[in-house]
Amino acid sequence: MKKVCVVTGSRAEYGLLYPLLGALKAHPGITLQVLACGMHLSSRFGSTYREIIGDGFRLDARVSIPFYGGRSGVAKSIGSALPGFAAAFDSLSPDMVILLGDRFEVFAAAIAAFCAKMPIAHIHGGELTEGALDDAFRHSITKMAFLHFASCEAYRRRIVQLGEHPSRVFNVGALAIDNILHTALLSREELEKDLRFSLGERLALATFHPVTLESAGSARQLRELLGALDTLDRTQVIFTLPNADPGNGEIKRLIGQYVKKHPGRAKAFASLGRIKYLSAMRHADVVVGNSSSGLIEAPFFGLPTVNIGDRQRGRIRAESVIDCAPVGQSIASALRKALSPRFRASCKKIKNPYGSGRAAERITETIYSRIGKIADIKKQFYNLSRHVQK
Repeated sequence: MKKVCVVTGSRAEYGLLYPLLGALKAHPGITLQVLACGMHLSSRFGSTYREIIGDGFRLDARVSIPFYGGRSGVAKSIGSALPGFAAAFDSLSPDMVILLGDRFEVFAAAIAAFCAKMPIAHIHGGELTEGALDDAFRHSITKMAFLHFASCEAYRRRIVQLGEHPSRVFNVGALAIDNILHTALLSREELEKDLRFSLGERLALATFHPVTLESAGSARQLRELLGALDTLDRTQVIFTLPNADPGNGEIKRLIGQYVKKHPGRAKAFASLGRIKYLSAMRHADVVVGNSSSGLIEAPFFGLPTVNIGDRQRGRIRAESVIDCAPVGQSIASALRKALSPRFRASCKKIKNPYGSGRAAERITETIYSRIGKIADIKKQFYNLSRHVQK
């Protein structure tokens, strides 16, 4: 049996990893290890490790990560996380470590695994989010990883462009699509009862994360969004609160004020969890904010997305995504377009560039077929000028 350790640090990341965890757990040749860290273990972010346990997965290790504020906060958090990851990997001794995405917690886990000479499989590499620090973290993880699972062909090619050999880079599609296909979603009535909130005539699902590399600050951009939401008639708003990036406290405060000012019309949740979040998306009329879920999951539902600012700049998107400047007038105009009957009808016909499912199955089988053959994790830089790209 080969031991495969999956690291998860946030609710959003776990939501994507859920189908893969199930596939790995069910595989007869693999022993699944789950390492929960970061926001999962914090009551400030909903103690979402409980959802992992509730879904039937055992937590084999936990790594607490303090979240510091200020200019050097992320660097301090990474430094504080490294000893915990090093100790956990020493104890678990996995044959492979699976990391998804680009957050600083995942970056810290990659450093610890790489220094311990443990092969890393990286999911969602090759992507761009030019408005966030995560962009550099993602590409750095790519250079430490041995196997790569991209969500679309353009990203697979970019990983090769970064010097990774094509034989170790696979286009499997996005795990998010597997998640939707294999999740029994709540009806409108069930969701309203669970959330204790009326979805009303129209529903906007809003997620706004801190913007770490944009000149216009997060608080300023959020105020513009909140002002634009006030221009919508007969529209309920569900907010999912931001991740642990610097600046999240001010965003939470502003959203809290908005919800208090609009009782019955708006409600905020630290974490909806996988089932309720996808169910809310299914019943929403528009997704608005700067989250990647608006670009990956929302198009699968044929749902319009209003994507604000540059946080997701560079990421491939479907025609159902409307990009706008982080200015109230621009956001309001984009929301009106997204909610128009003509545009909503066009969204039902678009093709999602992130695949049609089976990513978890492909990743699991590829890892199992390769894991016993990795005798040396040393890599040579694949120079495109010397090869014809396959």
